[in-house]
Amino acid sequence: MRDAYLVGAGQSSFGSFPDETYRSLFETAFERALDGADALNPARIEEVHLGTLGVGGRQLGLSAPAVTEHVGLHDVPTTRVENACAASAYALRGAVRAVRAGAVDVALAGGYEVMTDTSADRTKWWLGVSGETEWERTAGTTFAGVYAQMARAHIDEYGTTVEDLARVTVKNHANGAKNPNAHLGFECSVEDARSAPAVADPLNLYHCCPTSDGASAVLVASEDVARELRAGDPERAGQADDAAPLVRVAGVGAASGRVGLFQRDTFTSIPASVTAAERAYDAAGIGPEDVDVAEVHDCFAIAELLAYEDLGFCAPGKSGKLLREGVTDPDGALPANTSGGLKSKGHPIGATGTGQIAELSAQLRGEAHVQVSSPEIGLAHNVGGSGGGVAVTILERVDGGARADGGSRGREGDER
Repeated sequence: MRDAYLVGAGQSSFGSFPDETYRSLFETAFERALDGADALNPARIEEVHLGTLGVGGRQLGLSAPAVTEHVGLHDVPTTRVENACAASAYALRGAVRAVRAGAVDVALAGGYEVMTDTSADRTKWWLGVSGETEWERTAGTTFAGVYAQMARAHIDEYGTTVEDLARVTVKNHANGAKNPNAHLGFECSVEDARSAPAVADPLNLYHCCPTSDGASAVLVASEDVARELRAGDPERAGQADDAAPLVRVAGVGAASGRVGLFQRDTFTSIPASVTAAERAYDAAGIGPEDVDVAEVHDCFAIAELLAYEDLGFCAPGKSGKLLREGVTDPDGALPANTSGGLKSKGHPIGATGTGQIAELSAQLRGEAHVQVSSPEIGLAHNVGGSGGGVAVTILERVDGGARADGGSRGREGDER
């Protein structure tokens, strides 16, 4: 099995764009990915994997080839991936596997969603059916209501507080205020986040991410292509090898879980996140202690706290302490959601997964809006629904175009 590298990543702004379509949003993301791909000729793209739920945009069936057609990728095989909020992370997984297997040398992964061109009730319905439709959604449980049950269970079991939830919001808005692509790019206080209108007790408006329009795109290539592109970049001509970092996909882990919350043995963990993380760490040959920066799925404030625990960043029930001590601040030991996360940056469902990857790629290249100090390992955690499908992707900065250890850190072929 070969290694797979990210050679370009881009995204549109996330927000409400009544004059945009899913095609035009993806065109922006695709062009930005090409701009960062060291003059890759798009004719070299051999395969495309795109994630979308299909909330709006007036095009459900065949929307993926409609997108590739729009950006000029004619005759390229295109696969649409639907896995709720984890759609484009699974699309990336497909692209990475194709490159690693030697089926193609260059693949495109990405996602798109238009969520603001439908009524609030219709959008609420679409979000709800990302969970268990028959026994949760049609029984009256909203998406926020499902996560509210998880929040209440965590509060009751571990003593987590509403202020802990507020601190997630404050941190992510502080980061998102520095991100020009963010949907809700403003700062807020703990008091703002505690006193917002209730949505589903104990969650209030400031604990919930927005519904957003947006798109993201990532170019995945073999090591030979990645080296070729870096060598051919005129801006790097004459520079030392260590001035030309590459970004390697070190590990991908994925897992399915019980779609309905009522079917699970625990409300204070997402078991699929635990399994996906274990598989990603195993593939990359690292542990949670090796992660330098993370983008985690914070569709609701409680989801970020659960992620810290499920990903092994802290013990169960200790996520609030991790947050209070500043560990996940930009200058902390493990910065999380420096992009603003879903909470501030936004959550155009199909675009979120590869949007996280674009953010981490920028971090590892030293180009992020909220740049952390010299990161080498980045982790992206993308959850579908309330945990029915999860993907965890680990990226590694590789200086000088070669791995420091001379070989794969994980077991060959272990990405799943």
